[in-house]
Amino acid sequence: MTLKGQRGFTLLEVMIAIFILVIALSGLIAVTVMTIKGNDFSKRMTTATTLAKDKMEKVKNLPYDSPSLNAGTTYDYLNGDSSDGVSGAYFTRKLTVTDATPAANMKTIEVEVSWSWGGTRKVTLQTIVAS
Repeated sequence: MTLKGQRGFTLLEVMIAIFILVIALSGLIAVTVMTIKGNDFSKRMTTATTLAKDKMEKVKNLPYDSPSLNAGTTYDYLNGDSSDGVSGAYFTRKLTVTDATPAANMKTIEVEVSWSWGGTRKVTLQTIVAS
């Protein structure tokens, strides 16, 4: 039994509405994924910067003739939450000390923290100490 003057949605109209809704939702999903990736990168960058600053502050507070400031390169491996060694490490911190640079009685100190995230990323800090 059909009544005159009553109209409903056709199957085609419903399909078009669903298609438009799916397109809109997939756009929102893409934006959400990019936001999550951006937040993750920011967290890793902040952690790496903090690890580099911590090491630089420790080194700058050492006496000029400290054995820790002998020329050379040392590494330590960190997981970002604590410096518990190589187990579960995903940050590599490299300390490089160069004697007589840029002049005599001076040392250049470089701290580099690197990690893998869509390729190798790194944060580098440099300073010069004098006797």
